Amino acid sequence: MRRLVLLALVLVLAGCATPPAEAAPWPQRPSVDLSYDVAPDLRGATGREAVTFTPDRRVCELVFRSWPNAPSPASEGNALEVTDAAVDGRPITPVVRAAGTLVELPLPACVEAGTTVRADLGFTLRLGADADERLGTSAGTAWFGSGFPLLAWVRGQGWVRDDAVRIPGETAVSEEFRLDALRVTAPEGAAVSGVGRPDSVVPGARPGTATHTFRADGVRDVSVAVGAYRMLERDLSDGTRLHLLTPVTGTRVAPERWAGEIDGALGRLEELLGPVPHDDLWVAIAPSQSSGIEYPGALQFGDTAPGELPELVAHELAHQWFYGLVGNDQGRHPWLDEAFATYAAARVTGAERDYVVDDGRADLGLPMAAWAERGFGPYNTGVYTQGAAVLLAARERAGADAFDDALRAYLAANAHGVATPDDVARAFAGLPAVTDALTRAGALPPT
Repeated sequence: MRRLVLLALVLVLAGCATPPAEAAPWPQRPSVDLSYDVAPDLRGATGREAVTFTPDRRVCELVFRSWPNAPSPASEGNALEVTDAAVDGRPITPVVRAAGTLVELPLPACVEAGTTVRADLGFTLRLGADADERLGTSAGTAWFGSGFPLLAWVRGQGWVRDDAVRIPGETAVSEEFRLDALRVTAPEGAAVSGVGRPDSVVPGARPGTATHTFRADGVRDVSVAVGAYRMLERDLSDGTRLHLLTPVTGTRVAPERWAGEIDGALGRLEELLGPVPHDDLWVAIAPSQSSGIEYPGALQFGDTAPGELPELVAHELAHQWFYGLVGNDQGRHPWLDEAFATYAAARVTGAERDYVVDDGRADLGLPMAAWAERGFGPYNTGVYTQGAAVLLAARERAGADAFDDALRAYLAANAHGVATPDDVARAFAGLPAVTDALTRAGALPPT
């Protein structure tokens, strides 16, 4: 109800009298129960996961992605191993492929669409020391995003088995799932961040530990931080509850300034895009990270310099809409979240003039496999910078109000799903200045 009321208010204030109807969550979205038992030295964890899944087409196996084993995280010492598995109570031997990044559970018999199956998996997670990644441990803290077997299903498409490529960037895709419970057992006295609503903190099964529980109605992924953190909690201007974890060793930016920057940027993004999709926002500073990484309802940041804070905070917060609310295949179509997030950050930080279209480029729509061959620098220029520049220029040509209305309609129509470039083309079909610009940039196929 809060989202619907705020959406109506924001759009009326923005000049759009009739808010677009937001798509409902998938009624048959998977349900996940996930538990971690973090090692006393914070260098890893053991975990258990239960997934209840009702596919919308016939399946003969279940497929999970082990993103800690992707080339970039693995090169920094991170690893995930599935130790045991069962389907509907029957033990299954996992089939591990693609250098450990794909885990398949063969079903005893194929099941038809609409048939519910349950998978139970045990796993171990190893964290790299001083890693500049979404997983790692440093200075008495640990953080891990995508640190569990992630169900690799997309409605209407099936299993996603694309190769994990060597580039420091997100390549995951996942349908939104109901997080029945996220339980993190950690050393007593350690601060813990998760996703969704904080539910309880109770003594852990082992002496000297505590178990923190979180729940969420719909997320695509999970991020956790544990350790020697100070926690700042407050209600932001829009009512979002902020949980900010900063290392006790200190940061270059004081926690109060972090909170103020987040509050201001989130408010401006809500005026642009509509209400933030989650009532709770968890933010953890990872000491050895150099940038920021987004998760639904959660963010990881490095120990950012003060001058870099406004743009980085706005960009990562924008991912709450582009990837969090409206998902995409980050491996096949990275521009769908990175270009739009950079565009939104430029809008709310007043940095529009920093982005100029390179008319000689037509590679915005390349997949991560192609960018991995070119390197992160060309990827950053070709997707983040060029993508934002193309969108900003297209908005100017199409008319600001018409562009903004079409963008909000795109978010509403594709909420809680996994969007494709075709969905962008449909949303902006009435604005040829936009679709033509994206086609010239290589993001949309020629018509």
